[in-house]
Amino acid sequence: MKGIELSRLFYRDLVRPWLDKAFPGLRHDAGLFGYGSELLGFDDDMSRDHNWGPRVQIVVAEADFAALAPAIVDGFDAIKPAVFLGEPIGYRSRPHPPIVAGDALGRSEHGVEVFTAAGILRTRLSLDRLSSLDTLTWLSLPEQRLLELTAGEVFHSGLGELSLLRETFANCPHDVSLYKLAAQWRRIADEQAFVGRAGHAGDDLGSRVIAARLVRDVMRLCFLLERRYAPYPKWFGSAFARLAGARALAPLLDATIKAETWDQRQMPLAQAYLAVAEMHGPAGFPLSVTPRIGPFFGRPFLTINAEDISNGLATDIADPILRGRPVIGSIDQITDATPPIEAPDRARRMIEVLHPT
Repeated sequence: MKGIELSRLFYRDLVRPWLDKAFPGLRHDAGLFGYGSELLGFDDDMSRDHNWGPRVQIVVAEADFAALAPAIVDGFDAIKPAVFLGEPIGYRSRPHPPIVAGDALGRSEHGVEVFTAAGILRTRLSLDRLSSLDTLTWLSLPEQRLLELTAGEVFHSGLGELSLLRETFANCPHDVSLYKLAAQWRRIADEQAFVGRAGHAGDDLGSRVIAARLVRDVMRLCFLLERRYAPYPKWFGSAFARLAGARALAPLLDATIKAETWDQRQMPLAQAYLAVAEMHGPAGFPLSVTPRIGPFFGRPFLTINAEDISNGLATDIADPILRGRPVIGSIDQITDATPPIEAPDRARRMIEVLHPT
């Protein structure tokens, strides 16, 4: 059984009936968010040592949290069975223990946690309810963290806070997407000729490494165009395979990775550039220039006019905070290091330094 289904049944058949009896009339939301491959539907037998099991997050109003959260967490511990549908109730080998704080509460003996909406914002995105959600803040939010909040499932919406948070963060603003797209094409512009140049110089390993980086850049373009958040590396390829654009792009990118020589490598990669460029218009991000493939300043290295594409996208930005800024990119485009993902407040400080106001 998949983890989402297990947790849905856990709430429906065990937690909800107990809540209705022990706390009648309590307005709450219930769902699954945060850590866990089951949020994306990628869980399997190997996933069961990572927060997998019957669990649910309950979201209540702040006043109800203050009055009832300890009673909910302790009360369920008193009545919980040892197993549910054959799975242990406790937090077996889970690397992310329940939070104990003034706006989030759980315990390791079972999978029922209680949050306020403010607690979700704080623990998932390092935001508070008074934070300004301007375009620079959006650039600082790691997509893995946004995915952890907006994936999963809402099992019950009696309060509406969980659904509202998911809707708020489901997609970044249009101008933020334009800026990210411009930055992604800028990355391609900076390195695309090096696939051929390194290989031509006899450095085939270097050519392969650069090609692999560019393959990832093309894949990220596809996520951006389809307005989907890209997960961290473990599930990046699996999530890409679900995108509509993967049907056209995957064979070209696969051929790039498998090519034996730099000149065999550059052809499918250039075709992938062109294919993803042609996806812009249908996706709602029309290009102001015609994408074209050709040699790099007369050298035998196939490239696309990525710099022109990037500049055109940046020119289309209307937001006064982003318009005219250097095309540096969002936190995920600047670094793939784990610490900024694990602590989005660090990511925010990095963006503040790189994008001074």
